[in-house]
Amino acid sequence: MKILVLGNLGYVGPSVVRELAQRHPQAQIDGYDNAYFAHCLTGAISAPERYLHQQFFGDVRAITENELKGYDAVVQLAAVSNDPMGNRFAAVTREINQDATLAIAKNCAAVGVSHFVFASSCSVYGVADGAPRCESDPVAPMTAYAKSKIGSEQALAEIDTDMVITCLRFATACGMSDRLRLDLVLNDFVACALSEGRITVLSDGSPWRPLIDVADMARAIDWAVQRQADNGGRFLTVNTGSDARNHQVRDLAAAVADAVPGTTVSINTDAPVDSRSYKVDFSLFARLAPDHQPQMTLSDSIKRLIEGLTRMKFNDADFRSSPLMRLHVLQSHIAEQRLSENLVWLER
Repeated sequence: MKILVLGNLGYVGPSVVRELAQRHPQAQIDGYDNAYFAHCLTGAISAPERYLHQQFFGDVRAITENELKGYDAVVQLAAVSNDPMGNRFAAVTREINQDATLAIAKNCAAVGVSHFVFASSCSVYGVADGAPRCESDPVAPMTAYAKSKIGSEQALAEIDTDMVITCLRFATACGMSDRLRLDLVLNDFVACALSEGRITVLSDGSPWRPLIDVADMARAIDWAVQRQADNGGRFLTVNTGSDARNHQVRDLAAAVADAVPGTTVSINTDAPVDSRSYKVDFSLFARLAPDHQPQMTLSDSIKRLIEGLTRMKFNDADFRSSPLMRLHVLQSHIAEQRLSENLVWLER
C-alpha cells in the first residue's frame, strides 16, 4: 500500500504519519507539505518525518496528477486551519481548503487512487442548540474556515468516481504533538495553567465543544484509508469523535485546574452568549469503525499536554504572541517577506 499525506508538517500530521507507519509497516508512506510550520517542532526527540519513505515540498494548490499517480490512498490534511487564520486570509482559506481539495480529489480519481480522505470539521454545525447534531442535520457554518469545510464536502460528493471518499467531520482537535499548537481551547487552558497558574474563560463557560485528541484523529484516518465502500457507502461524511467527549468550556477549565494544582479559573459570567456552541452525535462513527474508536479521555489529553509542555520547559505567559500560535507564524513569514499575502513562498 502507498499512502500520501498532504499537510503532514502541521499539528495533526506527525500523529497520523506515526500511526500509519506503525499500523502498516510494509506500506510506503510519503508526505507533501508547503512547510509553513516545518520548523515549529515542540519537544520532539527526533524528527517525526523519520517514519516517511519520502518528504515532498510543494503547494497543494499546484500539485499535479503525476505527483498523485501510484498512490492507493491520499489523505488531505492541508488547510488554513482555524478561525483567526481564516478571518485573516479568507480568500486563501477557500483556495487551499476547498478549491485545492476538490482539484486534488478529481486528479486522484483520474489517476486511479482508490481512497481519498478529507479532514473536515464539526465546526460546520456552527450554532446548534438542542440535541447533539448528526450528519443529516442542517449545518450553519459561521466562519471562512467552517464554510470551506462544508463547501469541500458538498463538492466532493458531486465527483463521479468509484474512488472511496471519506470526509471525517472531526471534533475540535486537542492534545500533545511534535508540532504543538496552543490556539486550541484545551491546549490554551493547559498552557495558561502552567505559565500563569490562572485560566481566564472569556465566555460564560456554557458553550459546548466536542474534542478529539490528535492520537485519536490518527486512528480514524487509519480506518478511512482502508474503509470499504460497503461500510458507509462510496461517499461518506461522518462525525468523528466520541459522545463522551462533548464538553462545556467551563468543565474543560475545571479539569485542567484539577490537573495543575494551584490553578485558579475566572469565568466571565457577564459575557454575551458565544454562538460557537454545539454538541455532536458520534454514533454513526461508533457503528462503522468499532475497532478505531477514540481511546484518549479528557484526563489523558491533559496529562500528555502537561508532560509535553513540561518536557519543553514551557513557561511563557505571553505564548499567544509566540510561534505556538499558527497565525503568528504566518504573519512573521509575511513580515519578513518570506511569504506573500496569498501564502506563496517568496524565498527560493
